[in-house]
Amino acid sequence: MNLNLSIVGTLLILLAAAHTVFPRYFNWSKELSALSLVNRQMMYIHTFFIALVLFLMGLLCLTSSTEIITTNLGHRLLLGFGVFWTARLIVQFFGYSPQIWKGKRIETAIHILFVLLWCYFSASFFYVYFSTAAG
Repeated sequence: MNLNLSIVGTLLILLAAAHTVFPRYFNWSKELSALSLVNRQMMYIHTFFIALVLFLMGLLCLTSSTEIITTNLGHRLLLGFGVFWTARLIVQFFGYSPQIWKGKRIETAIHILFVLLWCYFSASFFYVYFSTAAG
């Protein structure tokens, strides 16, 4: 279970790092130019804080897996993280229009990759929770 949380932690840190390329990859300087200053800045700031939360969640999994597995607070974190990633999985299907990825090879592959990643995160946190919380 420690190894699994370490893998999840590493993936979360990599996902956080991936957020640094969003402005350039999605061409935000052009795409967001029609937005008001506050809305444009909210995109950048919210993306930064999402990346920060992902990084900290990953760091917690990497550095404190034993505590997460063996303490009541850790069990609550596991349950919360499991709910969080399950909600994110649901949003992948109902929050984004299929027009974004359907019929497009690369976008479909990315969509499938993230569905699998959200499933892995959800299953990992719930598996550790249900395996350890009762014991």
